[in-house]
Amino acid sequence: MSTVQWRPELNALTTPRSYRARPVPKDLIGYDELAAAISQKNPLWNASLVKAIVLAERDEIMAQLINGNKVSLENAFTWQLSLAVRLDAPDDPLPPAEDIVKVQVYAARAFVDEVRQKVQLERLPPSEKAPVIAGTEDTVLRLPDVLNPAGVLRLTGTELFFNPDASGEECVIEGTRNGRIVQRRFAKTANTEILVVPDIPAQTDPWNNEYRVAITTRYTENGSFRTGTYVRPLRSPLAVTLGNGSGILSGSGSAPLVIVTEGTLTAETARVRLQAVLNAQDGDLRLRLLDMSDNGAAGQEIQVSADGSYTLTGFAGSVLTSLNITVNNYSVLLTLVRTDYTGRLVDILDVTQGT
Repeated sequence: MSTVQWRPELNALTTPRSYRARPVPKDLIGYDELAAAISQKNPLWNASLVKAIVLAERDEIMAQLINGNKVSLENAFTWQLSLAVRLDAPDDPLPPAEDIVKVQVYAARAFVDEVRQKVQLERLPPSEKAPVIAGTEDTVLRLPDVLNPAGVLRLTGTELFFNPDASGEECVIEGTRNGRIVQRRFAKTANTEILVVPDIPAQTDPWNNEYRVAITTRYTENGSFRTGTYVRPLRSPLAVTLGNGSGILSGSGSAPLVIVTEGTLTAETARVRLQAVLNAQDGDLRLRLLDMSDNGAAGQEIQVSADGSYTLTGFAGSVLTSLNITVNNYSVLLTLVRTDYTGRLVDILDVTQGT
């Protein structure tokens, strides 16, 4: 029996990172191919006759739908119409049919069950051998996607090994606004794990704390270079002085998207995290302060839906009891969180009291 081939494919919209299994069709079957296959299994039916019958079936199903009927072939498929429209009142007129009429096709449960029982799946290798960085973690803070100048960056994935001394093979950390440094200090280089003592390039403004990491290697002496870039940006800790308008939660822009104005700090310094999460129900952002441990203490969540001033409360045991922020460009911040960070952006803030 033939197999259904599939290939693992990175799903960039999940946190933590995951993969989906994508079927890879071997061929595209149309009327001619379908008719020829049926004729081969039924020699008394020639391919031209089979094709004519299949086309007639298609035309008749269309006619029945146009006549307002639902077509259901037992243990096979069901065809029906639906109207994609919202009416504010029951007597509102409908938009033109070409704008709202949809044709829905459903496979019968018995049909699906039989396919599932008989199908055999075959995993395909990646279409091109290349480094795949599946995850990053700072080994000191034990947090994902953090670029800590006082830590070691762990890259995990597949086909990662490269020779730092070979021309063209490299691990690079690059700022999303500017700055690029080829890394030279490694605690480990292996196919599934790289440990980098990071050399972080400076960017133009202090709120530009967003970076990309990539590995370039080749697998044979004369082979072509292959580059793998981690899909999520890394973020380095930010120094925040209360009262100085420090920028946070920003991307590569020349102006900060959010600034810290004031706050209440009962010690000289505090290290906290500030999280912005996209809410799936209303499409707005939710902000709150977190401690430095995943699934640790958290402050009260506040809803942010426009530019303006907001106050974040500290979490239990924090010496930072409140933090006042101003959102300068909500629409750009929302796009940044949704598109580049798959719905969740976190900054580490080293907060000190202003003079």
